[in-house]
Amino acid sequence: MTPLTDTDGAPLLSAVPAAGDRRRHPAPAHLRFFHGPMDCGKSTLALQVDHNQSRQGRRGLLLTQGDRSAQPQISSRVGLCREALEVAAGTDLRLLVRASWAAGDRVDYLIVDEAQFLTAAQVDQLAELVDESHVDVYAFGLTTDFRARLFPGTQRLLEVADDVQRIQVEVLCWCGLPGLLNARVVDGEMVREGETVVVADTAPTPAPDERDADVHYQVLCRRHHVLGQLGPTAAGPGQLALR
Repeated sequence: MTPLTDTDGAPLLSAVPAAGDRRRHPAPAHLRFFHGPMDCGKSTLALQVDHNQSRQGRRGLLLTQGDRSAQPQISSRVGLCREALEVAAGTDLRLLVRASWAAGDRVDYLIVDEAQFLTAAQVDQLAELVDESHVDVYAFGLTTDFRARLFPGTQRLLEVADDVQRIQVEVLCWCGLPGLLNARVVDGEMVREGETVVVADTAPTPAPDERDADVHYQVLCRRHHVLGQLGPTAAGPGQLALR
C-alpha cells in the first residue's frame, strides 16, 4: 500500500506520534482550584488527591504556606499530614519545579494547599507551568477572609483556573444552617478589622501568655456573620451548640 504524501512527497501522517509516544504531543495539563470555608476538608482532599496521583506512578511536589501546625507540612484536622515545601510571597514556583528537574526528579503535578495566600504573580506562575511545562496543578484554599472578602490568591485562581469547584463537604454554622464565612474571634469577640493573614485554628487554644489574646476562627452562616453573633458556647471546640 502506497502511503499518502503531499505535493512535495512528504508523508501526510508524519506528525502523528507512534502509539504510546506522548513526548512530542503531551497530554494537556490543567489548573484546578478547590475552595470553601474553614473546616470544609480542603487539606484532607489535597492529601487524598496526592495519594490517588502517586499510586498511579505519578510524582508530585506538595507546597503550603502558613499551615495551622506552623510546620512545613499539609495537615488535616482528621489526623492526616505529609511533609511539604513551605513557600513565601517571594518564592518563584517555577524555580521550585526546575530545581527538581535539575536534580533528576520528575514532576508531574503540584499540590498547593493554603492557596489563598499565594500572590497573583504566583498564581500566574502556576498557570505557566500548566501551559508551558504540562504540569498538573491542584490548588486548595479558602474562599474569603474574615471580612468576607476574597483573598488575592483566591481571586486570581477564580479568574484563571481551568476548573473551579466549591468543596461539597457542608460546614454548619452554630444555628444549623450552612456555614459560608469565616469569622475571626479575639478573646471571645468577633472582629472585622486587622491584618488579613493571622494563622489560627477553628478551636480556641489557651494563649501562651495571659497577656496574649486568644485568637481563633469560627464558621458562620451569612446572617450570623453580618450580625456578628457567635452563638451559645456550651458545646466543646468544633461542636454545634444548639438550643
